[in-house]
Amino acid sequence: MQQRVPYLGAHVPSRGEHSTVKNVQQPAERAVASVERVIVGKHVEVRMALVALLCQGHILIEDVPGVGKTMLAKALSQSIGCSFRRIQFTPDLLPSDVTGLSIFNQKTTEFEFRPGPIMAQVVLADEINRATPKTQSALLECMEERQATIDGVTYPMPTPFMVIATQNPIEYEGTFALPEAQLDRFMLRLRLGYPKAMEELVILDEQKRRHPLAEVTQVLGLDELREMQAAIKEVYVDQAVAEYIVRLVHATREHPDVYLGASPRGSLNLYRSAQAYAALAGRDYVIPDDVKQLAVAVLAHRLIVKSQASLREVDPEQIVREILASVPVADAAAAAETNRARIS
Repeated sequence: MQQRVPYLGAHVPSRGEHSTVKNVQQPAERAVASVERVIVGKHVEVRMALVALLCQGHILIEDVPGVGKTMLAKALSQSIGCSFRRIQFTPDLLPSDVTGLSIFNQKTTEFEFRPGPIMAQVVLADEINRATPKTQSALLECMEERQATIDGVTYPMPTPFMVIATQNPIEYEGTFALPEAQLDRFMLRLRLGYPKAMEELVILDEQKRRHPLAEVTQVLGLDELREMQAAIKEVYVDQAVAEYIVRLVHATREHPDVYLGASPRGSLNLYRSAQAYAALAGRDYVIPDDVKQLAVAVLAHRLIVKSQASLREVDPEQIVREILASVPVADAAAAAETNRARIS
């Protein structure tokens, strides 16, 4: 279930209160370095994936085949020592194929629950838009409330729990667009893109004899990860920065080209991800630049553009960038600067 974000604007913490935040950056960099042994030249995207993991959020990776979407999920799960399951979404996939089902045992004359692949710590939902809406809906409760209800019995998800879904942005034949409720449950949407020429040469060289994924080992313990997830909630967010986040989200709802703007869940995700981003940078307070770096990844996939704007090929990411350029940030920047001086 989505956690309530405490309002932190009324209190400036002392340095002693943030001693745990210092323990986030170093182990996080170990995890990033481990994943980058497989994913070459995508430092920003790997850090974004770790932000979602620290926030207990989910990721939607939308890109063409063969750029490393599956490898990113596998490398991340191996680096943190989590159980990993992959679900290939197809039109004939059933909800019970995802969540599991109860099977009658003739020996015991009782029904026994057989958990589905969703009962793993890191779940890769590959080509999620190729499954029917009925099957896609099987993920809704799991992603938001971290539980699955099957035959009237509720089963909790393991901890940590993260869904990494992929979809191809160019092949729409035989696909089912993700509904707004499904998209809204993804904290971030990422695009890896093609590697540069030199990066692709590195990929070729590293895979001459074996795949580098075979050499990825656990660099982060689960207890350490849980401590990091708890620590980022202590990162200070000034009231002015929180108001800046709200102004950005409200601007998406008032934009003339937008039919449906970002929800309050978008505000919460931007708030929490900014805390994680600041902690990865070694800071125990959020600055407006943290919000700016995350706004497109957090908000763009939540927007529905009006049909008239779609005909003009208006892109949601373009809209978010326009909003970032138009919404004033001076007050938030000044408050962050004042806060920096007070806690230094």
